[in-house]
Formats: sequence, C-alpha cells, structure tokens
Amino acid sequence: MDSIVVKGSGPLSGRVPIAGAKNACLTLMPATLLSEEPLTLTNAPRLSDIKTMAELLASLGTEVAGLQDGMVQALGTKEITNHVAHYDIVRKMRASNLVLGPMLARMGYAVVSLPGGCAIGARPMDIHIDSLEKMGAKIELKDGYLHAKTDRGLTGAVVPLRFASVGATENILMAATLAKGTTVIENAAKEPEIVDLAECLRKMGAQIEGEGTSRIEIQGVDRL
Repeated sequence: MDSIVVKGSGPLSGRVPIAGAKNACLTLMPATLLSEEPLTLTNAPRLSDIKTMAELLASLGTEVAGLQDGMVQALGTKEITNHVAHYDIVRKMRASNLVLGPMLARMGYAVVSLPGGCAIGARPMDIHIDSLEKMGAKIELKDGYLHAKTDRGLTGAVVPLRFASVGATENILMAATLAKGTTVIENAAKEPEIVDLAECLRKMGAQIEGEGTSRIEIQGVDRL
C-alpha cells in the first residue's frame, strides 16, 4: 500500500489510552536483577518483546506477574538462580543483552549469549565489553557467549564511549549503581529511555546525576 486516505465525516471525540514506551519498559525490566526488593512498572505496553524480556528474566530467577492484562509488570528477584542467558531467548530481541550489567554487578558472574550467536567479524557488543572491563570485569567470548566475571566486585571508573551507544550506556549505568566508588560515563547516550532508567534506579536507591546529557556520574551504593 502506497498511501492511506482518510476522509473526515465529522468531529472526533473520545479518549485513546496510550501505553508506555517499549524501549523504556525493556530497559527498566532488567533493573530488577539489581535488587532483592520488588519492582513494579505500570502502563507497560502489551507487546511480544515485553513478553520475551519477562521470559528471559524468569529464566534467571525473577518472579514475573503480568497484571491488568499485562499493563502492570510486577517483578521480584530475591535470588538470581541461573547465571546463563541462553541464545534461544536472547536471539529474539537485542535488548536481552541488558541483563549482563545487572547480573555482573549483583552476583559477580554472568554468561550471556551474543544476540547473533557466534558472530563473525567485529563483536556487536564491543563497547559494552570494553566499558565493563574498565570497571574490573574479565570477559571472554566462547562459542557465541560472553563469560563475564569479577573477583572483587566492579570498581568505579571513567568510561568514555567511542560513540553514544544506548545499550552500552544502559548496561554501564545499571552496573555502576553497585560498583565501588564513582563511575563517569562520557559521551553517554541521551535518549529518553536513559532518563527513565536513571529515574527508576534513583527510586531504587541509586545515586545518579547527569542523565539526558553526555556525562553521567554514578556513585555506587551497597544495595538497592
């Protein structure tokens, strides 16, 4: 279809409910992995990607309840019972890689499939990897999976991004909330979902300044 023609026949009236942004919801959901406390997101969009993220989180130990026909996502991760984000789920949605930072920060270990499995050529998550390594993580790529660990926890660092990657900014932002000391993200992405994530993390107890600008500063805390 090349065009849609709409012919008005009279004044319009009524109300149309607008669901929350998919990108924001997909970014906020993995934040549950940072805390033992419950996280509730309202006005969630009823989309397949939200269900996929819920499926991934459930596979890691999160209790997920979709209330009000899925418009409320009630999440709770008292314990991360599985450290592997498997390819069969991750391949469905690139945002699945956002579990890497939270799991590494809270548990010190994570195994996450690359979105494309055994990618050939440049690694699609190289900015995520380089940034987390600056914070003390040790990361290896084996058979299409990132094996990430930290022996003594993550440590705050100055993390300049080669370009303003949204996903890398989100992963570092979440990881830095539980890191020791101060983390500064330079050339950070400024998208609305970054601002939403920072606001959510602050409500969980994080100390964050500068979201929405190219420089975000995070002071790590002991727990969220």
